[in-house]
Amino acid sequence: MPQTHPDAPVALDAPALRGLAAASAGLTGFGLVLWIAANWDALGRTGQFTLLQAAVLGACALAWRLRAARPAAGLLALLGIGGLFAYFGQTYQTGADAWQLFALWAVLAVPLALGVRSDVVWAPWGLVALTGVALWVQAHTGHRWRTEPRDLPVYLTGWTLAAGVCVLTSPPFHARLGTGPWAFRGSVTLTVVMVSAAALWGLFDRTVSPHYLLGLGLLAGAAALLCQPGRFDVFALSAVALGLDTLLVAGLARLLFDWERGGGDPIGRLLLIGVCAAGLLAYSVSLILRLARRSAPAGASA
Repeated sequence: MPQTHPDAPVALDAPALRGLAAASAGLTGFGLVLWIAANWDALGRTGQFTLLQAAVLGACALAWRLRAARPAAGLLALLGIGGLFAYFGQTYQTGADAWQLFALWAVLAVPLALGVRSDVVWAPWGLVALTGVALWVQAHTGHRWRTEPRDLPVYLTGWTLAAGVCVLTSPPFHARLGTGPWAFRGSVTLTVVMVSAAALWGLFDRTVSPHYLLGLGLLAGAAALLCQPGRFDVFALSAVALGLDTLLVAGLARLLFDWERGGGDPIGRLLLIGVCAAGLLAYSVSLILRLARRSAPAGASA
């Protein structure tokens, strides 16, 4: 009977193997794009298009035939679609804005994500879709990320689209679309970054723009929604709470320094801001932990 060496590595479990496969697919797709860029003049236009299209079709065929390799092959196909659109835009100089390429990439990748039904594809799809939304906002605000009152409808539209991506990847649609928790968490995190950045930009403008209060209200509403028993997600709520705390502390800083612009002790104001930030963060963590214990299954360890 063969004996196992005492120093032999323990067999990898299924999640680790799936993670390695997804990482390999991502690195392969990235390496393909870099290889084409490095051999731009050697391959020729036809050869580059053929290689990219073959990579997409081959990855789709692999995902169709091999169920175990479906998530990794789907990710490779998603990256190949992006590389194909990037090369098309670079070659023919269509004059289209970058957001149009990302929007088309996201739309054409929806059937792929629906067929694969894995977070390995849905999570990067959310990144592509939200990048397209952010670039659309930037293109319709004079390509300057300005936060003037006249740009408020543009931000409202962009934030609504971002919220739609979050809803699409939320738990109620997991069974129908095949999404998972990390697609939802990634979409929520990117939306929080988008809203918080615009709100902070509006806060520290010469006069406080309405974007700040709107972003503050949007994050507060999202936090209240995620606190509900059936919608609680510790990762998503933590991201929203961090964005909300950041906006509140930044608002306090603007208020204090505007109020005492004529004089006062700046060290004292900074100390007050630090104490308030620490207290707000401690309260947020305490509340999230309490909600996590409440939502934990009976008998589970906190």
